[in-house]
Amino acid sequence: MPGILRQPGPYGTLSFARIKPSGRAVVEHRWPLTHARRLVDVVDVTEPNLMREQFPYERPPKVLFDGVEVPLDPPDEILITDTTFRDGQQARAPLEVAQIIRLFDLLHRLSGPNGVIRKSEFFLYGVRDRQAVAQVLSRGYRYPEVTGWVRAKREDLRLVREAGLSETGILTSCSDYHIFLKLGWTRRKALDNYVGVVSEALAQGLRVRCHLEDLTRADVHGFVVPLAQRLMALAEQARLPVILRLCDTMGYGVPYPGAVLPRSVPRLVHAMTHDAGVPTAWLEWHGHNDFYKVLVNASTAWLYGCAAANGTLLGYGERTGNTPLEGLVFEYAGLMGGLNGMDTTAITEIAEYMERECQYPIPASQPFVGRAFNATSAGIHADGAMKNEEIYNIFDTGALLNRPPAVNVTDRSGVAGVALWIRQHTGRNLSKDHPAVEAIHAWVNAQYAAGRTTAVSDEEMAAQVTRHLQEVTLS
Repeated sequence: MPGILRQPGPYGTLSFARIKPSGRAVVEHRWPLTHARRLVDVVDVTEPNLMREQFPYERPPKVLFDGVEVPLDPPDEILITDTTFRDGQQARAPLEVAQIIRLFDLLHRLSGPNGVIRKSEFFLYGVRDRQAVAQVLSRGYRYPEVTGWVRAKREDLRLVREAGLSETGILTSCSDYHIFLKLGWTRRKALDNYVGVVSEALAQGLRVRCHLEDLTRADVHGFVVPLAQRLMALAEQARLPVILRLCDTMGYGVPYPGAVLPRSVPRLVHAMTHDAGVPTAWLEWHGHNDFYKVLVNASTAWLYGCAAANGTLLGYGERTGNTPLEGLVFEYAGLMGGLNGMDTTAITEIAEYMERECQYPIPASQPFVGRAFNATSAGIHADGAMKNEEIYNIFDTGALLNRPPAVNVTDRSGVAGVALWIRQHTGRNLSKDHPAVEAIHAWVNAQYAAGRTTAVSDEEMAAQVTRHLQEVTLS
């Protein structure tokens, strides 16, 4: 990764990258996956460890620190993966097949020729889900690759084969909350069951992605590392990758240096790469936004050695949602120094389609996609924008998103806001003391003096401009 001085790790090289003529790093793997640490056994407790010192339940969860920090260790290549059509649909009524196809087409365009958005995950249990998978596959796109999701049951693997997929996620819940309180198992039974199902999937030639559900409440070294080590052994035997999705199911993860496990994102990733011997290319972060940390946690996972970050379009997902895919796109660009072929104008089309056709409400201020994300209502900001667009615009939103900066006219906009609106919609660069600008500003103030509480619409502004400026063309 540009700007990061990489140091050799203590356990040898698990992967290497070669640069193709396209310029995209392609991660390959050397067999066997040698690892210096001994295989550790699961700590098979008789009672669930609910970690009440961190999760008291009657009070907000606590962030504890022990001062132990791990180094930055970014992978050779970072990627984005999508779960809009799986986790994203757990927050609302199901999408129609035609809607899924249209959104997948736009996702493909956004991903670009280098496949920055590498995979997209689908349910396989419903008829509509399987129809959508079949139609998406018929598109013949290389990226995003279509993958599945099933429960940890051998009989469910049939759905993956029948769908014609090469990779599937398998639910492998790993906290005592899930193992004891939900499934009624012991840790040993959970480990044996997961290993058995993954072994069967690999025997059928499938690539497996284990979803380590509720990882940020799990006993990392008492259960997760022993499980991960055994999964790596299965991968080595089958010569097929076993990807580990690190699931922050309840949004408990924190990016802070020195925080303790299992909430520390840096130390979770470090435990997987250094204690369990998982190649960075086989790690994927999946977060939820319960505590507003969903994007920073995904970015932190990238920086500490997790190759893929998983998200959904507009951040829709169970409860508070998943990492917004559009946020990951621009975070990727910032970390990597470029878009690597992604077409970010597709983001605006995705947002417009989801709001118009899928009835997904988008808050006006939501970054990159909200109606007013790059609009100002403040007169002092409008005055700055009139002098130079860059002063109050995050980047060239016109070029990158087909969304030039805008102004919402209110009683706070001043004459500068009125003049800026006229410039943006007519192309005329009027001074703030132009009679028409002053007249429209006076009309705006009169509206709010009479009790108005909403912004002046573009239609109302157009009527005022037409009234006070003859022979003007509005855009």
